[in-house]
Amino acid sequence: MKKRPYILSIAGFDPSGGAGLLADCKTFEKLKTQGLFVCTANTIQTDAKFVACHWTDIKVIKKQINVLFSRFTIDVVKIGIIENWTILGEILELLHLLNPTIKIVVDPVLKASTDFDFHGNKQTDFKTVLFDNILSKTEVLTPNYDEIQQLFPKMEIEETIVHISNKTNLYLKGGHNKEAKGKDYLYTKERKVHPINPKLQPIYPKHGSGCVLSSAIAANLALGFPLLKSGFRAKQFTEKYLGSSKELLGRFIK
Repeated sequence: MKKRPYILSIAGFDPSGGAGLLADCKTFEKLKTQGLFVCTANTIQTDAKFVACHWTDIKVIKKQINVLFSRFTIDVVKIGIIENWTILGEILELLHLLNPTIKIVVDPVLKASTDFDFHGNKQTDFKTVLFDNILSKTEVLTPNYDEIQQLFPKMEIEETIVHISNKTNLYLKGGHNKEAKGKDYLYTKERKVHPINPKLQPIYPKHGSGCVLSSAIAANLALGFPLLKSGFRAKQFTEKYLGSSKELLGRFIK
């Protein structure tokens, strides 16, 4: 039996199982990778309602990361919700210290699919220098259209895309793309643009679909696929998930 590569998810716990660590876990398992998990937040929610978010202390997060790296070889990490940009920067710095060649997929989750704002007005530590340093330590950033506009609200979206792709690869998820719904784009650091078109119909809204796509990209990277191929494979995987049922909680099918 072929040994599965280890892959780490650093994300929140969703008791409904649709998003966060549990969505990542199901995705990793389905794509034949061995998942490891660090919890950044304990949320109180269902697939349709978000009540509260209780953040994990950064000291605990770092201890969890350190103990996993002391036991397992981890070459790919997926990061979901984090309390603030400063803490994300600390986590990225630690990961690169533990493995200088680590590939990190950062999904900048700013709001839940139920429209709950994880940070409210408390995300006051955003600074371009800080965020650029974060970008330089990632393999790929995976925002949707709403999230990318929140990152640099004073910029036009085209300016933001150029700014981010000067620092790292950008996979822009198209579920909120008003001009071509479901059409994703991969913008690479080499200044190349790759449209990734939707193919499967019908599809239905799903709680946690962004988590599934970003963790599928990470899993494919761990399996040895290049970034563009990982993006195409993740898109196909996520479309099957979106088409699995009409309910908000999807199913992982063959």
